[in-house]
Amino acid sequence: MAEEKAQERTEEPTPKRLREAKEKGQVARSRELNTVMVLLAGAFGGVMLGQNMIGSLERLMVDGLAFERATAFDSYLLPGILMQFMLDALWLITPLILLLLVAAFVGPLSLGGWSFSGESIKFKPEKLDPIKGLGRVFSLKGLMELLKTLAKFIVVTTAAGLLLWIDSGELLQLGSASIKPALAATGELIMWGFLFLTAVLVLIAAVDVPFQVWDHTRQLRMTRQEVKDEMKETEGNPEVKAKTRSLQREMARQRMMTEVPKADVIITNPTHFAVALRYDPERGGAPRMVAKGADLVAGEIRKIALEANVPLYEAPPLARAIYYNTRINDEIPAALYVAVAQVLAYIFQLREFRKGGAYPQAPADLQVPEEMTHPRAAKGPR
Repeated sequence: MAEEKAQERTEEPTPKRLREAKEKGQVARSRELNTVMVLLAGAFGGVMLGQNMIGSLERLMVDGLAFERATAFDSYLLPGILMQFMLDALWLITPLILLLLVAAFVGPLSLGGWSFSGESIKFKPEKLDPIKGLGRVFSLKGLMELLKTLAKFIVVTTAAGLLLWIDSGELLQLGSASIKPALAATGELIMWGFLFLTAVLVLIAAVDVPFQVWDHTRQLRMTRQEVKDEMKETEGNPEVKAKTRSLQREMARQRMMTEVPKADVIITNPTHFAVALRYDPERGGAPRMVAKGADLVAGEIRKIALEANVPLYEAPPLARAIYYNTRINDEIPAALYVAVAQVLAYIFQLREFRKGGAYPQAPADLQVPEEMTHPRAAKGPR
């Protein structure tokens, strides 16, 4: 049961899945939106440009037929006149053609964006499978196409009937008008009627566009296993990443351990924490923590320090404060300057004692702020 649930496509498509689908030409498209955009462009173009365009074509027709009788029988001149007439006519309707061309691109770009792929035009034998063909016909998408066709028929028929009823008076008056005014009035009625019927189709497109987006997302939905596999492929296998992080921590720990023999002092808890400090007078600034560790790592730091003759100094509050508030290779906090200075002064005096100097007295009371000795004050990885 759990396996069946894992195989259900319940997860939204990932950005990678959407990108791959777009590369294959699988994007959301609405034929109704494309059709409405082109029809609206044609209707607006007809209303805005129709009168001037028809008048120009009329004058072009009159001028094109006004030539001498001898020219009509001249096989050399007549083709040139005809070609010039066609070029002039094409130039007159070019604005409308450009408007339709822009609308043909705006529709697809506004929904699915630009997408060109050879995958969609490749021959695929499964497309010839009649069983799958019937499945597509009787699918949810096929049902939606049927409903859209019926809706367009009902909406357009109703709108056309309403338009004829509204314009019935003007249509009856055309019979008593002269030919030229009647033709002009008829053309105007046709253009506005075409614009009205096209605007009605916007209702169909307004329903189809959300459906196409939803259906496109539904087809690209993924199972939980597919999402996990993609995450492994994209971000790497979690086990491998964990192993890599473990190796990185081990390498960082080994690099840190190489700095322990160079330290001036190891301040301990005494068993749970150990921090290694080094002070370079030539470099200036405050002492730096070159290594730190807790429990087993702290024990390893103490072991290396003893082998390298680095002195250990037991100061539990100071060790915890440095451990929690200092990153490796960073200077100690200003609040610990005095306490660390007392410890380093004692360590340096011990070195002088070994050379024959007086035995130093250990610091009696190290001033360490209480709030710095708790884990909540930690800065950086422990």
